[in-house]
Amino acid sequence: MNLVVVSNRVSRGKPNEPMTGGLAAALLPIVEKLGAIWVGSSGRVRDGNLKEPFAEIEALGAGALAMLDLPAAHYGGYYEGFANSALWPALHSRADLIRASQEDYLSYREVNAFMARALLRFRKADSAFWIQDYHFLALGAELRDLRVTEPIGFFLHTPWPARAVIGGVPHHRELVEAMLAYDLIGFQTEEDCENFLAYAQSDLGLVVHDGVIISRYGRTRAAVFPIGIDPQLFAQLATKASTHPDVSRLRRSLNGEKLAIGVDRLDYSKGLINRIKAFDRMWTLHPSLSRTVSLLQIATPSRGAIEAYGNLQSDVARLVSDVNGVHGEVDWTPIRYLNKGYGQAVLAGLYRTAQVGVVTPLQDGMNLVAKEYVAAQNPVDPGVLVLSKFAGAANELDTALLVNPHDIDGMARTIAIALSMPLTERRMRWEAMMAKLRGHTIQQWFADFTDALRESQLDRSELAPVLAEPPLWPLRSASNTNARYH
Repeated sequence: MNLVVVSNRVSRGKPNEPMTGGLAAALLPIVEKLGAIWVGSSGRVRDGNLKEPFAEIEALGAGALAMLDLPAAHYGGYYEGFANSALWPALHSRADLIRASQEDYLSYREVNAFMARALLRFRKADSAFWIQDYHFLALGAELRDLRVTEPIGFFLHTPWPARAVIGGVPHHRELVEAMLAYDLIGFQTEEDCENFLAYAQSDLGLVVHDGVIISRYGRTRAAVFPIGIDPQLFAQLATKASTHPDVSRLRRSLNGEKLAIGVDRLDYSKGLINRIKAFDRMWTLHPSLSRTVSLLQIATPSRGAIEAYGNLQSDVARLVSDVNGVHGEVDWTPIRYLNKGYGQAVLAGLYRTAQVGVVTPLQDGMNLVAKEYVAAQNPVDPGVLVLSKFAGAANELDTALLVNPHDIDGMARTIAIALSMPLTERRMRWEAMMAKLRGHTIQQWFADFTDALRESQLDRSELAPVLAEPPLWPLRSASNTNARYH
């Protein structure tokens, strides 16, 4: 199988470059070791019609990276507009933050159509396309309109919300109908998958049986494929990172005190405000913990042009300053707050240094930071993971200390418990979580999805007569916007 993987952005994956989320960490090993082609935006835009998409291609291990310049006229509406101001808040059950115009939606569809045309140059007789995440919900339908008959799979890294929430997205029905052009749709959790199937059955009135949806595109299978990491590799990185200057300086600066660590994109779904309030409450309830434990919070800025993100950055910075002002001393800072990213190698060393990993999103598809923290621990003296029960990772890492991120006092008490947990219990919990990580690796995720994609394409071919019906939209020209969508 000649696998073509597609996502919004492509990461070059240099060892010291910061990772900007779990997607890059997940895909790079697939490209490098298994020979896939990873196609995505270069981060640049171009003016003009771009009938022939420009791609910069470079080798990476056994595979290759292909970076496209996207159309300038539509990129803002596609990315900051519909994808991240309508879909992202809805997928994270924040319907109150949905903001999108008709122009944003049209730009989203135009970029999906543009990407479909660009992918034709990578198409071979044995090709299969694996589309990643919410930026490209409609890409499968665009490929089908271009007469692509090869297997096309889709994996959603975010949650999929309840029907009432996704119903708040403009054009939600058209988008879900377009998703049914995929042979296989993968989700992080059973709840996400069930929510999607419920929408297809109740809102679209389609036949759904045993995870399979029958539509005019044919047969689409929806299934669960929880994403993993390479725990052995991450453990090796953590061991080697002990001598890295950043890690060494951090250890020296602690002067014997304990450390909790949080590593997140600066996003309202990550629960940063509640997390900081929980530490504030912990130091208030347990004054003996002052000067004995601090929090290192790494929060990488993103999507700063979107109002909700700009407001969040200001709110978090103000709250950190307030908490440090109340609890800090002239020679002690309770919260070390950094607005920059770190490469995987350094992060592994920082995780290993911390006695507590704090992963408390309000809603998260999986959250690979939780898995990375566990894998980075010293087996002889492991730290404790405090994990939101609303992160997909909680389904697997059930021996972490699970918390409700909306319960500030509860989180404060749980963090204090983590800091005083006996070694025997820490080892028991860590070993159970490591067993889960070893059984659900990134390599296994890849193999399970691609095997299922092959099977789903065979299933779809059994319904070939269905595909002879007209598609959901007539074939259309990307340059004729008014004729495209209704």
